[in-house]
Amino acid sequence: MTVGVAGHPGSALTIGGDGESGQLWGKERWPHEGSAGPRRVRAGDTHRGSAARSGRAPCALSTAPGRAAACNRLAGAGAWRRQQQVLRLAWARPRPGHAGSRSRPVWPRPGPAPCGSCGSCGPGCGEDRRPRAVVAGMSSSVQALGKPRSPGSGMAGQAGCCSAAALQRRLPILAWLPDYSGQWLKMDFIAGLSVGLTVIPQALAYAEVAGLPPQYGLYSAFMGCFVYFFLGTSRDVTLGPTAIMSLLVSFYTFHEPAYAVLLAFLSGCIQLAMGFLRLGFLLDFISCPVIKGFISAATITIGFGQIKNLLGLQDIPRQFFLQVYYTFLNIGETRVGDAVLGLVCMVLLLVLKLMRDHVPPVHPEMPPGVRLSHGLVWTATTARNALVVSFAALVAYSFEVTGYQPFVLTGEIAEGLPPVRTPPFSVTTANGTISFTEMVQDMGAGLAVVPLMGLLESIAVAKAFASQNNYRVDANQELVAIGLTNTLGSLVSSYPVTGSFGRTAVNAQSGVCTPAGGLVTGVLVLLSLDYLTSLFYYIPKSALAAVIIMAVAPLFDAKIFGTLWRVKRLDLLPLSVTFLLCFWEVQYGILAGTLVSALILLHSVARPRTQVSDGPVLILQPASGLHFPAVEALREAMLSRALEASPPRSVVLECTHVSSVDYTVVLGLGQLIEDFRRRGVTLAFVGLQVPVLRVLLSADLKGFQYFSTVEEAEKQLRQEPGTQPYNISEDSVPEHKVALLKA
Repeated sequence: MTVGVAGHPGSALTIGGDGESGQLWGKERWPHEGSAGPRRVRAGDTHRGSAARSGRAPCALSTAPGRAAACNRLAGAGAWRRQQQVLRLAWARPRPGHAGSRSRPVWPRPGPAPCGSCGSCGPGCGEDRRPRAVVAGMSSSVQALGKPRSPGSGMAGQAGCCSAAALQRRLPILAWLPDYSGQWLKMDFIAGLSVGLTVIPQALAYAEVAGLPPQYGLYSAFMGCFVYFFLGTSRDVTLGPTAIMSLLVSFYTFHEPAYAVLLAFLSGCIQLAMGFLRLGFLLDFISCPVIKGFISAATITIGFGQIKNLLGLQDIPRQFFLQVYYTFLNIGETRVGDAVLGLVCMVLLLVLKLMRDHVPPVHPEMPPGVRLSHGLVWTATTARNALVVSFAALVAYSFEVTGYQPFVLTGEIAEGLPPVRTPPFSVTTANGTISFTEMVQDMGAGLAVVPLMGLLESIAVAKAFASQNNYRVDANQELVAIGLTNTLGSLVSSYPVTGSFGRTAVNAQSGVCTPAGGLVTGVLVLLSLDYLTSLFYYIPKSALAAVIIMAVAPLFDAKIFGTLWRVKRLDLLPLSVTFLLCFWEVQYGILAGTLVSALILLHSVARPRTQVSDGPVLILQPASGLHFPAVEALREAMLSRALEASPPRSVVLECTHVSSVDYTVVLGLGQLIEDFRRRGVTLAFVGLQVPVLRVLLSADLKGFQYFSTVEEAEKQLRQEPGTQPYNISEDSVPEHKVALLKA
């Protein structure tokens, strides 16, 4: 079949095929370019490489499913067959200005990214922490570009490369371990030690937030260090107990260790399933205002929940509103010793933090004495939590020796390492045995809230530090890492854990080079469980309360309210709903905030803004996509502005911003076309993208007309001489169709 291409006199596009292989071939003749020989076009040849290099997304026909769908429709009627052949041949032809159709090379997944600014810790520190193996792989990929390869060898090489890349994706340790150096070991040891001195007092404090015995905080603090060593894609992240996760555990486990351990196991299974099924995109449906509202409410809940320990008050309920009421009711029973020690600890922590933030960087030209003093200050300020808690325990022990104890102490802690055993799938109480089914029912919404919020917090931390330090993380691999951490952690009596922002910041600031720093942290926690638990008896609860309050205070983002007021005030609605309801029940706050965000999103989809240009011909341009909830609104707009006017007017629907349509939209447009035909006017389409055009052509709408420009549509609808519209009942292929398909 030969089709003339409008706008190029004397040109022709010849379409044919060989009946056996189903391959199309085309021959083009362009007067200004000379005659080109026949060019054979296979069904798989597309312009994906050109689209990738030009920054444009490939069309639906450049993918295998799109081509398969196009091929399947070739069995239709003759006119339809010719349309599909034109469609496929137009997309198979390389665009002018693009060199062939070679696809972009597959780059190895980058590890930690390079920097060059640090000369002390080798290629793994600062900005130059990307393993050399990855750089070498990238260099080989670049060298391989453009070299001719036989089909057999290319397939074999690609298969081998994909297998190695897939293995490195599942075991990221293989990307950096072969090039591990002694300098990296030094930096990782320092960072792991710093994080270990931070996590031990925090773990004891967060167990109090979770309503569990203090040792459960330490039980939860080491498994993530070992798992992340093998599976983590971020060099900075540390997994362990956090304030927000501990708060959620306290809501759903009724202060029962058995429930907490089972919740860790079930949360890990859910997170593992999401990781293997690559369902990390579900977290994208929780908007930033919802997250900010939840974190702000959790910060207030956690911080105020420690006021009772800071003041030495007893018998204060844990429900937030009751907690506020009874705290102020019993304020007269404040223990002076606890209040004074707690305030002193908070002041010390604040001063040490400010010192840490304002310590000048070390320069090689500094005298050795200055560098030594800088190192001592850095160590003291980084390990401030351990330092302050040790100071408070020493003060409490001094009073214990004198026979007078003005503080409420942590008390006895189970000594030794936790036993390795399966999670409790039933609990025996004085009233009988609680079965696994009953335990799951008791935890209720916690089985959804805890794993989702754990994933959200951990991935948010990983992406924040990856962006800051110029490397990438694999979100789905992070799901696997945290899921396996919780699953294996439940075997050693851990409650659910996630990525800690505060300890990750300590890790990054300490110059960690690889996830191997977590090994030092994990070993330090195990040593403390085995040898130091007897000393934890003397830690005052007011000191742990000070650690928690100072840890969660930076999480409250007071500026977010003003920011949203300036940027988009409507986003204050899900933020406020989440913030207020989280004081009642966390799951209700998150669910309500997510629902409000979804309704805002759906409203913009169902009622898209439409630009209207009045004149003899009415021009309507939807400002966003066109989906089935918006059909009725579009119909009402056309009826009120065009068909109910006197006299009725033709309408041009400018669809530049419409990237896809569904069956309901096609039905609605077909009814509109028929309504316009009955009133003696016309509904025409302009600016149809190829996927939308294919769907509308497939529907075989009677009276369907489209043009390449608004001016052409106005000329035709005003019945002036000009370009004729394309009608699907015609066999010819006009200029605007070929031009649109090539665009």
